[in-house]
Amino acid sequence: MHARYGVPLGITAAGAAGLLYAAAFEARSFRLRRVTVPVLPSGMRPLRVLQVSDIHMVSGQRKKQRWLRSLAGLRPDFVINTGDNLSDPEGVPEVLDSLGPLMEFPGAYVFGSNDYYGPMFRNPARYLLEKVQGRHGLNGNPPAVGVVHNPWEDLRDAFDAAGWLNLTNTRGTLKIEGVSLELTGLDDPHIKRDRYEQVAGGPSDSADFSMAVVHAPYLRTLDAFTADAYPLILAGHTHGGQLCIPFYGALVTNCDLDTDRVKGLSTHTAEGRTSYLHVSAGCGTNRYTPVRFACPPEATLLTLVGRE
Repeated sequence: MHARYGVPLGITAAGAAGLLYAAAFEARSFRLRRVTVPVLPSGMRPLRVLQVSDIHMVSGQRKKQRWLRSLAGLRPDFVINTGDNLSDPEGVPEVLDSLGPLMEFPGAYVFGSNDYYGPMFRNPARYLLEKVQGRHGLNGNPPAVGVVHNPWEDLRDAFDAAGWLNLTNTRGTLKIEGVSLELTGLDDPHIKRDRYEQVAGGPSDSADFSMAVVHAPYLRTLDAFTADAYPLILAGHTHGGQLCIPFYGALVTNCDLDTDRVKGLSTHTAEGRTSYLHVSAGCGTNRYTPVRFACPPEATLLTLVGRE
């Protein structure tokens, strides 16, 4: 009995325990990370930016909603939302309720593919296969068919009404206590909606500080922003790998970014220039894979300070 069944039963029990932990605890264990980034011109006062990403709201996620509302207590100077707010076509009211207190602050946003389209079940092993084949999103894959169209226009209208800047392949400017902050954004590269030619040219001379925003950190967008001398790029999309191996890290990024930079602060170099890159691991999951392992859900408070 023990020789034939002991090991398989032990492996099954360990797997079940790990799945229970990943779904019932870690996927709901929301964290705030704090990061300091030396990117501002010398003499400018520090700026505190709260980045929220990949909320993937499903109706009824009360703990996530309470946690998001609580972030307003941080009193950031401004908020950046890097997309994928939805994982449920019925989730728009709950996204807006959760972000309502944050929408009292200056902010800006870009959308991700899950804002436009409802989620579909995918075998998680396909992410590994696509990594090996160099296929990501619609970049080399057949276009999605039969997908659910989310009511993203309702999100857009509410964000715009709150005064948040829509950075869909465009630029915008925030005024924060006399500081002119220029933001340049792209629509989601994961579904080939990015149009860098519409925003090319680099930071404006009239702005005190400029930064770039995109949902999915594909290398073509990071190269373009960095070559145009943006000192800081904010992105999301990767979920930090979502299912990671302790003491090793992420296996996939769901884009062509390397796994060493799947989340957190790093740098990117292109054409002899270097930018800081911050990738948020996000605070949600696709509704069909509601698990995280060794990669808790998060938002990030970035304190921008003067360059060293």
